[in-house]
Amino acid sequence: MTRRSLVPRMIVLVMLALFVAVWLGVAGRLSVRAAESPPPSGDKAKTPLPTKDITLDQARAVIDAAVKKSQELQINMDIAVVDAGGNLKAFVRMDTAWLGSIDIAIKKAKTARYFDMPTGEIGKLSQPGGPLYNIEVSNGGLITFPGGTPLRDSSDTVIGAIGASGSTVDKDDEVAKAGAAVVK
Repeated sequence: MTRRSLVPRMIVLVMLALFVAVWLGVAGRLSVRAAESPPPSGDKAKTPLPTKDITLDQARAVIDAAVKKSQELQINMDIAVVDAGGNLKAFVRMDTAWLGSIDIAIKKAKTARYFDMPTGEIGKLSQPGGPLYNIEVSNGGLITFPGGTPLRDSSDTVIGAIGASGSTVDKDDEVAKAGAAVVK
């Protein structure tokens, strides 16, 4: 091999050696930091962070009240309840309710929780020229028409949200409000 052909190989080896040295240094510092701050023990390890979240019993009661209202209106709906983190907690698809409304009900509930306001109110603010114009394309898709309502406990803390879909937005909203009314 000539001297010229060895130079590029030497450069690659030197760069590889530098990379390994830097990586080992970083890994060593991380392991030292981990050793300096041990995981919590005793009560601190078992105590979850304080949060307010809807219980399964509350979510079922919300669904039951919304289904009852939907039956009174003689409409079959999709009804979703999300927890304080916007995660699906309970869902029902009434017999013959539209398949396309499943996603809408869930997104209405998530939208109401993400912004802690009824989806119809967000819709008013999201009209062209409004302060929230085009917000419906954020967060993986939001719903900005009525039918989603935050769920508040007796201390007025938001613990989740309900979304209802399957009829006109006015009736969707009526069903969602009926479900939300049982949480207090």
